[in-house]
Amino acid sequence: MKKNRRALGAIATGALAAGTLMTVGGTAPATAAPAGTAAACSLRLGSVTPGGDHTLQTITAAPSASVRRLGPMNLYPDGQAHLPTSVRTELVVPAGEQRTGLVALGARMYGTSYITDGTGTSVVPGTVKQTLVGGGWDELHKYVELSRYSVAGFSRSNVYSLINQFTDGLIARWTVTPSGWKYYTTFGGFGSVKTMTLIGQGRAYDTFLATTNGGALYTVQVPTGSGKPVVTKIRTSTWQSFETLIAEKCGNYGTLLLGIDRDTGAGYLYAVSHANGAATVIKGLGKVPTTFPAADSYFRYYTAGTQLTGA
Repeated sequence: MKKNRRALGAIATGALAAGTLMTVGGTAPATAAPAGTAAACSLRLGSVTPGGDHTLQTITAAPSASVRRLGPMNLYPDGQAHLPTSVRTELVVPAGEQRTGLVALGARMYGTSYITDGTGTSVVPGTVKQTLVGGGWDELHKYVELSRYSVAGFSRSNVYSLINQFTDGLIARWTVTPSGWKYYTTFGGFGSVKTMTLIGQGRAYDTFLATTNGGALYTVQVPTGSGKPVVTKIRTSTWQSFETLIAEKCGNYGTLLLGIDRDTGAGYLYAVSHANGAATVIKGLGKVPTTFPAADSYFRYYTAGTQLTGA
């Protein structure tokens, strides 16, 4: 995949205009706590360090944080790795797990995989693989995610990127096929989006939770086929502090959301009900008792087959 700047300039009409998000639905904030409890929910937080290492830390809804584990180490060249996607994990025999995802090394995007030994912090020799996808992954790209969805004999994989393109902002979408990334599509008008995270997957769409530079919180439902994104306002303010959002499934239809403030190294947890515009219930769970290094690039480890159902 080579990024075509001329194609990026041909902006499709999106659900946001002139850098200002257009609201679908109401704006009154909800105040009630989510139904049920998020106490049992947790996420496996990963990161890529400036030294090219992976880390792993379990964050629970208490909130609590396990000791940050460093490793495997030296997976990537120093100072090169950025824009990691979520990493899918699968148990292997006799111990350890296979981990697969995407990561940019410099301006090139790679599919990456490795198998850990029983410690989880070292790789089985000879299992580290990096497959070149393509170039053009420069500083214009703010966020990348790979969504894998499968149910009842149906499966699809799509890649998304949030791109600062000239004076506008784009969400780009690709369909991943056995023969490569195809059907490149862009949606314009997302220049005010600061960061986003995947919270919902369906047969014909993926839904992201997105914050703006002004502090608003929205859902952005992107179709995997024809059509345009549907943008719905959830909150009007106070979300501008977070440069990174990480989401994990919580219960049948909820989300455990981690917001990371890189300026302070602090992270805050939220239990989010099934997304429903301004009626979405968001319960603050508190500050996570650990520090998040600003130089790391964060991602989520998830078990193969997990489908996000927060929207």
